[in-house]
Formats: sequence, structure tokens, C-alpha cells
Amino acid sequence: MVSHIIGGYIDPGTGSMLFSLLIGVLSTSYFFLRKYLIKLKFLFSGGAKAKESSQRLPYVIFSDHKRYWNVFEPVCDEFERRGIDAAYWTCSPDDPALQKPYEHVRCEFIGEGNQAFAKLNMMSADICLSTTPGLDVLQWKRSKDVSWYAHMFHAACTAASYRMFGLAFYDACLVTGENMVREVRGLERAQKSPVKEIEIVGCTYMDTMLARHKATPHPVHDKPVVLLAPSWGDTGLLARFGSRIIDALIDTGYTIVVRPHPQSMTSEKPMMDELMAKYPDGEAVEWNFDNDNFDILNRADVMISDFSGVIFDYSLVFDRPIIYTEASYDDDVYDSVWLDEPLWKFTAYKSLGLPLSENDFPRIREVIDRALADEDIKSGIAAAREEAWQHRGESAKVTVDYLVRKRDELVSQRDSANGEAE
Repeated sequence: MVSHIIGGYIDPGTGSMLFSLLIGVLSTSYFFLRKYLIKLKFLFSGGAKAKESSQRLPYVIFSDHKRYWNVFEPVCDEFERRGIDAAYWTCSPDDPALQKPYEHVRCEFIGEGNQAFAKLNMMSADICLSTTPGLDVLQWKRSKDVSWYAHMFHAACTAASYRMFGLAFYDACLVTGENMVREVRGLERAQKSPVKEIEIVGCTYMDTMLARHKATPHPVHDKPVVLLAPSWGDTGLLARFGSRIIDALIDTGYTIVVRPHPQSMTSEKPMMDELMAKYPDGEAVEWNFDNDNFDILNRADVMISDFSGVIFDYSLVFDRPIIYTEASYDDDVYDSVWLDEPLWKFTAYKSLGLPLSENDFPRIREVIDRALADEDIKSGIAAAREEAWQHRGESAKVTVDYLVRKRDELVSQRDSANGEAE
């Protein structure tokens, strides 16, 4: 009897994987059968074409996580303002979009993981807009009933930081500025992937942040506020330097705020627990975990970071200097490995602030003071802003203009093809 129990045992990890696979198969089967039965029913009723047209969505915005709502909310608001019907599909059951009282934008939770991909893979729409990379690479497949897939970036720093072929099978890339155009075209040439339409649309959430910044005065304080905002992983600031950099910052006598990357609280929890125990909040340093980073970015006089994308939010919106560590960047699994030139963001750092090495820790106050007083940094930030963040203040309008124009083109092509077929 015992041998039968042992022989039939499935460990929890394998069981979880099998359960996930089963849910994926069942979800895919459900959406496939439902779509097939609807088409079959209306084929026999003579209403197939009319039904297909009524079921096809003009615009679908897909978000794989609620953290991208700050990117998509201005676009949804613009659709709503114009009275244009659109759908917003999210994988987060607590996405703030689900609480918006829209009349023309229908916000829907489509499930998580395989359940969401099953619906996406059976989607019928003219245009799908998303920030999610990897279309037609892994689980997310192109639906034969979607005419156009457009990728929208959620940061203004680079187009080549996704895992390999993250953009390859999109039809269009909506980029923030000229810096991304070069990287997208470079990836196409190197990967021999399809040539995409590129539209420069700016950055929606940075527009929103800029408007808030203009309406919110920079807080006055008697000593500089230094924000330590690292990325996560082995080459991140906290993983590399930990207590050494925090102790050096405390010695400056300035106000020190540490804002870890959200992923650190999951992937680097033992390290975070140790640091937070050693430096209790509100004594030598402050710890910041606000969901909305606006207040701390607006409060800080200078930011110290590594390769985090928040560098560009801070410097380009708030027009303040950064201090950056030159970390090694292993891009073996990322799109950037295909490019001969370094990523734009790594070259841009030099115009946004000053470098910092561990040898500089004993004189870190001097580095901070120099960054705060350096007028050349101001002109460097202005130049980077012009290149990487275009259409400032009108990104949502430019994005919806493009989507509407593209859909009109697609509908016209489809009508012409149907006319020729008849």
C-alpha cells in the first residue's frame, strides 16, 4: 500500500505546473469553442458577416499589470473625451482602471496568466495597443482576427532592454523620441525581423508628471534631500555596496531617503530585511515605498542611482541632476546584445549628472555639492529631453491620432478587399 502512495506522489512544484497547464488548456478550449459556436450559429442564420463586424472591437488596450495604468490612463481619457469606443483589458483584478466611470472605454479584467493569454489569442480587433513585449514569442500569439499590433513604451530611455525578440513581431512601435528610432531600426537589421511602422508619440505618464510638477512647488528645506533610488539585482546599488554607500551618505549630514526598487522586496528580501533592521526608518535614513513616486521625486534635490529607468523620469521632468554608478550590464538575454552601439541611456547618463565609484564614497558630499552646482548638467538634461521625450504635453492626443488614422486605413483596406472579393 505504501509503495502505491509513493509511486503516485506528485511534488507541490510539479502539481502547480500541471494545474497551471490544465487551466491554460481549459481556458483556451473554452474561448475557442465559444467563438466557433457563435460563428457556426450565425453562419446558418445567414448573419455571419454582420455578426463578425459587430463582435470585432475597434481598439483594444492590453495591460499585463496595473502598474502600467499611468501609461494608459491618458490614452483612455483621450478616447473618452472624443467619444470613441475602446476596450481596456487588464490582468490585474485591482487595476485602478476598473473604477473609472467611463462611458466609451470598457475596462475589463480578463484573468491572469494562461487565462488572459487564451482570451488574447482569440481576440478580434482592428488594433491592439500594449506595453507587453514578446508578442508571438512565447504564450502570447498573434490572433488571426487582429489586424494591427502596436507596442507603446513605458519609459523614455531605451527600446532594446526587453528579452530577445521582445518587439520583433509587432506591426508598429510608438516611441518616445528619436533615441528609440535608431535602436528599433538597429534591432530589425540585426535580427532580420519585419520592418515596423515607427511613430514618435512622446511619453504619456511623463506628461502627467510634468503637469503635476508645474502645479506643485518644490519643497523648501534647510539641507539637500538626497534620494538613493537603485535598481534591483546583483549589479544594483544596494546589492553591490549595501551599508557602505548608506554609511557614506549618512556622514554627509544631508537628508537621506532610500527608495528600493519594488522587486527588491521580493527577490532580495533577506538583504532588504537586514538593511532596514540596521537603519530604522526615520532615524539616520528614511525609507520610501510610496506607490506613486511623485512626491519623493519632487522633494529630492539630487538622485543617486545605477541603471534604473527612474533616472529619466527624475532628470527630464524635474530638471535636476543625477549621480550614477557605472555598473556592469550583462545583456546576454536581452535585445541590446544585438546592437553594435551602446544603449542610448548609458551614453545619456554622462549628460545628466556625475559618475560615482566606490573610491568616491569618502568624499561623496563633495560629489553631491558639485552635481548641485554644475550648470553644464542643466544644458545636458535639456539636450537629452529634446531627443528622448518629444511631443511633451500632448502624447495622449498624438497617440490616439495615430490609432484612429491607422484604423481608418485598415478599415478602408478591408472594405476594398471585400468589394473585390464580391
